[in-house]
Amino acid sequence: MIKHIICFKLKDNSDSNKEETKRILLSMKENVPMLKDIQVGVDFLKSQRSYDIILQVELEDEKALDAYQKDPYHVDVVKAHMQKVMESSVAVDYVMD
Repeated sequence: MIKHIICFKLKDNSDSNKEETKRILLSMKENVPMLKDIQVGVDFLKSQRSYDIILQVELEDEKALDAYQKDPYHVDVVKAHMQKVMESSVAVDYVMD
């Protein structure tokens, strides 16, 4: 299994924008078939070093990760939204033990 994690800093980190972004990210659960699990968290500390939202997805293998990156819903809906609202992001992908 592969874990794909992304932390996002948003241009507008208002509570309403964070909740809307969380809703859009979680919408992949019903629309991106290769996902085994998805979790989205919203930061509450709001410290200077904090990121606003974390996305964690689990996929079967690297082939599924590649398919996820090209999935039409992921690209056309989720990535399109994130490109509009995010200031920056960091990611890590690893094989789960």
